[in-house]
Amino acid sequence: MTSRIALVTGATQGLGTALVAGLAQRLAPTDIVYLTGRDAARVGTVVADLPVTSAEVRGEVLDVSDPGSVTRLAEEISDRHGGVDIVINNAVMRVGPEDDPRAVVQEYTEVNNFGTTRVMRAFTPLLRDGGRLLVVASSLGTLTFLAPVLHSRFDDLTSLDAVDAATAAWRDQVRDGSARSGAWPGFVNIPSKIAQVAAVRALAAERRDGDAERGILLASVCPGMMNTPTSALWWDVSDAPTPDQAAGPLLSLALDPIKPEHYGELVRDGAVLPWRPPS
Repeated sequence: MTSRIALVTGATQGLGTALVAGLAQRLAPTDIVYLTGRDAARVGTVVADLPVTSAEVRGEVLDVSDPGSVTRLAEEISDRHGGVDIVINNAVMRVGPEDDPRAVVQEYTEVNNFGTTRVMRAFTPLLRDGGRLLVVASSLGTLTFLAPVLHSRFDDLTSLDAVDAATAAWRDQVRDGSARSGAWPGFVNIPSKIAQVAAVRALAAERRDGDAERGILLASVCPGMMNTPTSALWWDVSDAPTPDQAAGPLLSLALDPIKPEHYGELVRDGAVLPWRPPS
């Protein structure tokens, strides 16, 4: 029997670590889960601290903001295993209320947005039949949270290149300060998450027929509000689920039988969130 191969980016803390642990508990002893992050020492520590699991957990350095790092690991996974079964893109740079968007948006988009599309370009071709590629996004990643005059920037984009171009245009406006005088929301997380969801929608539009024949799922996922130190900077999360609790619905998408209606969509707790606001 061929081993199942899973990979989680941004997996050295919080939700990412919970997803690795959950996958490794549910997969078989012959399977492998790659726990990745950009700091080698941190990756090694987290792998060593995981509880005993069913599947093997291997640590790998992966910096999604570095195109060479993404390409290298994709090639190594292909050489070692011939493909991959589950990819969960969870890598994220977080911002706090005191951060100046103009100062952080360059690095922020390199990780959260261009990092996402790099992972999608590198690993989607490696998906085996029945594979899953999930992008951790947010319920803020819909056009409902964007001014109608800006909807066309991200709606109905048909390629990852087009999404990257739209993201870069927004980033440049934030960086030069012109976004402040326009209709863009001040919270950079909103356009960034919308761009992530748009990327999944664009790639799904290209691959839909072939993926349906092969039983492959591409989707963006919303884990909901979590009780983490970063979220606590913005909101009262004292009653929010822990990362371990929030990981449950994402693990179901990664491991349970696929529901065709989830393909290319933003999914939260098993339900599809509408991309466009009600007319």
